[in-house]
Amino acid sequence: MSVMLEAAHSRSSMANPANLVGLDREGLRAALLAVNVPERELRMRTSQLWHWIYHRGVTDFAAMTDVSKSFRAALGDRYVLSRGEAVSERISSDGTRKWLIRFPDGNEVETVYIPEEDRGTLCISSQVGCTLNCRFCHTGTQGLVRNLTAAEIVFQLLFARDSLEEWPSPGEPRRISNIVLMGMGEPLYNYDNVARALNIVMDAEGISISRRRITLSTAGVVPMMPRVGAELGVNLAVSLHAVDDAVRDVLVPLNRKYPIAELLEACRTYPGASNARRITFEYVMLKGINDSLDDAKSLVRLISGIPAKINLIPFNPWPGAPYECSDPETIVRFGEFVNRAGYASPVRAPRGRDVMAACGQLKSMSVRQPGGRRGRDT
Repeated sequence: MSVMLEAAHSRSSMANPANLVGLDREGLRAALLAVNVPERELRMRTSQLWHWIYHRGVTDFAAMTDVSKSFRAALGDRYVLSRGEAVSERISSDGTRKWLIRFPDGNEVETVYIPEEDRGTLCISSQVGCTLNCRFCHTGTQGLVRNLTAAEIVFQLLFARDSLEEWPSPGEPRRISNIVLMGMGEPLYNYDNVARALNIVMDAEGISISRRRITLSTAGVVPMMPRVGAELGVNLAVSLHAVDDAVRDVLVPLNRKYPIAELLEACRTYPGASNARRITFEYVMLKGINDSLDDAKSLVRLISGIPAKINLIPFNPWPGAPYECSDPETIVRFGEFVNRAGYASPVRAPRGRDVMAACGQLKSMSVRQPGGRRGRDT
């Protein structure tokens, strides 16, 4: 009986080979055990795979030149090295690129690359859709379809590096130097997968992007915020967008569960926060809603004592949006007051608006299906 089951499992594995891309070291070790790698070789073999997958970015076992042909053949019989499928790529007039990436179950997410003079930032999604329903955000109109796996989060970075042809070459700077988890979804409602993915990304022997170049943005899932600082140590951005609970309850419904006072206390006690590592408060500028001089004064009072900077985000419109962007002179006046109070308040220049790649504009066609099934709305 056991022999028959093992044979059936082997045929199934060959018909649907597992993907090694997106696995952490423990996962790679388990995959090697499954092809009978001796215990004494596991550490070395795991390091070899890690190097080729995450440092060199290979998608073919044949490219692993320091691995024997027989071992490459054994891996190729059982596993694959694949990325998500790019359904489309749109390039903005300002050089911003937006990819729609589809996973094997048919669900899709959007990933955005923003080139700048001194850096290249990749905006990554953590969920298909989002559960928060923030009123100013296009993703919120989609609703939550499902969490992304750790592998699917990593896929977005690997795919972008493939597309930009930026796998390490001696003496050449990286095009992707920074990562922001500001795409589709609330990262702290998918923390375990996000943490696994970031630990792969930050590993010095692989992709090796420093935690100081990674920013995680949350709408304010207060109980999870200390874990981000203590376990990951990445930069924290908080989607604030209002200075009183009445307005924020509407703009960011999560505020009804974790009101502003609780959110700001979590920011004050965020592990590692300092003048050198400030918390970023994101503040979308909505005409007649949250952009008055009184709002600016209240904002300064609220964040008093928190090492912080304020990113002022001109509202990026989308079809059916219920808000308008504040007038340019209003944004300037707001920012000048906050800046005079001692807080850096840069206005985030809209990037990729013409291809719906700007902040708050991301959305895919994936929908939650009746009976728990999930797929693409065609």
